[in-house]
Amino acid sequence: MEVGIIGVGLMGHGIARNVMLKGEHKLTFLNHPGNQPVDELLSLGATAKDKPADVASSADILILCVTGSPQVEAILTGEDNILPGLRPNAIVVDCSTALPESTVRMAEIVTGAGARFLDAPMTRLPQHAHAGTLNLLVGGDPAVLAEVSPILDCFAENVTHVGPVGTGHRMKLLHNYVSIGFMTLLAEAAAQSNDAGVDPKTFIHVLETGGGGGAALDRLGPAILEEARDSVPFFVGNGVKDISYYLSMSETAGAQATVADGVLTALKSIADQGHGQDFMSDLVAHFRK
Repeated sequence: MEVGIIGVGLMGHGIARNVMLKGEHKLTFLNHPGNQPVDELLSLGATAKDKPADVASSADILILCVTGSPQVEAILTGEDNILPGLRPNAIVVDCSTALPESTVRMAEIVTGAGARFLDAPMTRLPQHAHAGTLNLLVGGDPAVLAEVSPILDCFAENVTHVGPVGTGHRMKLLHNYVSIGFMTLLAEAAAQSNDAGVDPKTFIHVLETGGGGGAALDRLGPAILEEARDSVPFFVGNGVKDISYYLSMSETAGAQATVADGVLTALKSIADQGHGQDFMSDLVAHFRK
């Protein structure tokens, strides 16, 4: 199949390389200043296009891997959108993190243009994208998912169908609230531990053998022990965005969000100091006195 991708950033680059390496599919991507270096992709035979519609016209499957709802909406409804180039019956796979309400609207626009739509946001980190071992949470028609599975399997280890269109992004926001919330809480506790003179190895050991073990500790552990600032290559600013999206979703549902308010306040305090492009693993250092 011919595959297009818009958004060759930290996550999208890994997706693109595995589509070609593992699936040997033809790939076209959008030239954009936010892309990671694309030398490897070009060496594997990828083709760069300057307009979104030109990427769409080259693809049976079009993957979107951009920051959030404003970017997805611009790709689908903006002045320079993909719709004029979208192939009949093509499948748009939105791997971004977006608001479910926006996702449903965008899906209607895609289907109205004669194509099909899945929301398939990712969990895990750029290193997993590079290795082709992401997790995907897919919302949409199971038959469409079955059709596109050979592409998704190139870059995902686990593909979970979670419900109709929009449910993938809803589940992603729930996941990221828990994941980002855990890491924010842990970073603040690690900073307090450091300020109190507790040995970092002891701090890690007590959490591991008690109730504080898990993925957050595994990922932040190197930052706590060795100040490895790139152990969680996920921007603080994206954490602010994702928790803001979660709060918007919660407000729409009338759900309680007291803890989420606290997580957003903690992350926003760091971003507002000019550290939005720092990684989540930098929080350990930022929370110290």
